[in-house]
Amino acid sequence: MDARGFRAMLLDISNKLSEENVKSLKFLCTDIGKKRLEKINKGIELFECLIERAEIGPNNTDLLRNLLKGIDQTLLLEILEDYETQATRSPADGLDEKEREKINTATEIMVEHLGKKWLQVGRKLGLQHTQLEGIQEKHSRDLEEQVRELLRLWMRIRRENARVEELIRALRDCKQNLTADLVEKKLTEL
Repeated sequence: MDARGFRAMLLDISNKLSEENVKSLKFLCTDIGKKRLEKINKGIELFECLIERAEIGPNNTDLLRNLLKGIDQTLLLEILEDYETQATRSPADGLDEKEREKINTATEIMVEHLGKKWLQVGRKLGLQHTQLEGIQEKHSRDLEEQVRELLRLWMRIRRENARVEELIRALRDCKQNLTADLVEKKLTEL
């Protein structure tokens, strides 16, 4: 989703934070620096600081999720989840139909065969550690859903540049040759 939608979501969350909530959030953000934190009085100011530090962004909401969980704000988490749902509604926008079909095919095979190696593949695809942790936390008991979420996030980041060849290369780099072979075999059948 665009930066404007992201900032609108942050402003919505900020407007619903109490003064005590903001203090609790500041307490959780220890790596920002005491002097900088003292100047922050509103949630949006804290969020802007985290954006400047590239700790949160339109495609990186994991830290924000952890902060809201840390202060036990489940209602505000729903605002974040609504944003994420809208952002992922059509992660393959801009892809031509044929490439989308290839990626969907690869996704189904990877979901079935990848297993716990999905983290390694995620790193090869360029996802950040916090993004991978967020996927693990979001789907802690469902390995298949973790793989699906990984590929959705990758597609959202890569947008129209997402290519199935990149997935196959990442699989091979991670010694997941059987899965890569299965993807290639299935793609020849399309």
